[in-house]
Amino acid sequence: MKATPLLLSCLLAAPALLGLSSFANTAQAQDEEEDDAGGGEAADDDYDYDLDLDGNKKKKKTSRSGRDRATGPVKEIVRGTYAKSNVGGAMYLGNFLGFVNPGISLGLSVGRDFVDKERMSMAGELLFSQGIHNGCHYDYQASAECPNKPGVPGPLLQGDLRTYTLAGVWEISAYPSRRMGIGFRAGGGILLSPLLMNEQYYLDDVVAGEWGGAQPAYHTTPHPVVMGGPTFEYYTKLSHFSVGADVDAFYAIGFDLGANFSAYLKYTF
Repeated sequence: MKATPLLLSCLLAAPALLGLSSFANTAQAQDEEEDDAGGGEAADDDYDYDLDLDGNKKKKKTSRSGRDRATGPVKEIVRGTYAKSNVGGAMYLGNFLGFVNPGISLGLSVGRDFVDKERMSMAGELLFSQGIHNGCHYDYQASAECPNKPGVPGPLLQGDLRTYTLAGVWEISAYPSRRMGIGFRAGGGILLSPLLMNEQYYLDDVVAGEWGGAQPAYHTTPHPVVMGGPTFEYYTKLSHFSVGADVDAFYAIGFDLGANFSAYLKYTF
């Protein structure tokens, strides 16, 4: 009599056990089919390319989490929209030479790489720069007593200068190595050199007094400016950051010929 309940229990449990076994076999078969179907890609996925090695040599890929696989590979060199900060020096090479001392140049720019190839890139940027210079005093210029140009009348500047330049710049670069770029930049815009003293004092005491009524337009009108020169860039291991140097010769119409030398830090978004 006791054997009857035990027999009934076995009969009821048998279908459930058979169902679990069938499900496990089906899941295993599906996994094997997926592995066979993606065999070609799996072979390639076992290896990765080290772009810092010559010839993009293969190296064994380390295991990655599902999150890493979903986001894809990290791009070590990033080009696109960027912001750049320049710090360096500036000097005048024409009529101001000897009357205006070499000074400091500061620049901020935003731009975008609109051509991005392995060995070449092109970019356009909007540049705002400032130059700060000490100069010979205005009354020494009129009397030809400037220490660096004794006996030579000056161009009749206010003395110390501060200039502001807003320009558009186009740049093209080649890449002899993966992280090093060498290029050329050219652009044009407007340069301003505002008065650093009271305007009425300038007109009454400087222009009418020391300069005998002469009033050059250095500080009263904007000056169209053109510029150009070489540029150098190095892409760091921090993928969004690069460093480099710009060397720009410029000519401001109605002002003077000059040059800027600056180092920069660039961040590409």
